Amino acid sequence: MSFYQKHILPKVVNFACSAGQMKKVRSKTIPNAKGQVLEIGFGSGLNLPFYQGSNVERFVAVEPDSGMRKLAKVRMNDVDFDCEVLGLEAESIPLDDACMDTVVVTFSLCTIPDTISALSEMRRVIKPGGKLIFAEHGLAPDAGIAKWQRRIEPFWKPIGGGCHLTRNPVELIKGNGFAIDQLEADYLPKIPKFSGYVSFGQASPV
Repeated sequence: MSFYQKHILPKVVNFACSAGQMKKVRSKTIPNAKGQVLEIGFGSGLNLPFYQGSNVERFVAVEPDSGMRKLAKVRMNDVDFDCEVLGLEAESIPLDDACMDTVVVTFSLCTIPDTISALSEMRRVIKPGGKLIFAEHGLAPDAGIAKWQRRIEPFWKPIGGGCHLTRNPVELIKGNGFAIDQLEADYLPKIPKFSGYVSFGQASPV
C-alpha cells in the first residue's frame, strides 16, 4: 500500500463523501434501515448519524481500509447502538445465510473490485422479506457526460481509490439477484456531473 493510499486517500474520500448534497441522499435512505443491519463499505462512518437507533437491533459493518476505520471511531462513539466493524472485503462476508433484515451500501459499489461476488454475498445474508438500501453514483444517462466519464475514469481511479465512474449501479443490482422496489435518480446539485449522477432507493432479493 502506498503512502497516498494509507495516509491521504482516507481523508480525501471522507471529505468528498461529506458533501451536503450527499448528506441529503443519506437522510432519505438510511433511516429506513431496521432490525439486524449490515453496512457494506462502512468507510469513515458517514451514514451513522442518519440511522434511527431505536430501529437498529444489531449493527455490523464491513470496511477493509484501516485508515477509514480509524476515521470512523469518533462517529461510532456518537451513536446509541453498538457498532461491530469487520476489516474485511465485501466479497466474503462471515455471516450466516438469511440473518440480516437490512443491508446498506452507499457510494461503495463504484470501488468494490468484484461487484458480482459482493452483491451475491449481500443477497445471501438478507432474510426473506429483508431489504437492500442503496445510494450510488455511476454512469450518466446523457451520452455527452458518459463520454467524458469514460475519458476521465482511467485517471480518476488511482486518485479515488479504484472508484469507477462508468458502473451502472442499478443494472448491477438488478442483474445480481435483486428487484428494485423504490428508485430515484438525478444529478446532485453543486457536484460535477461526471461524478454526480446518483441513484438511490431499495431493492428486494428475488
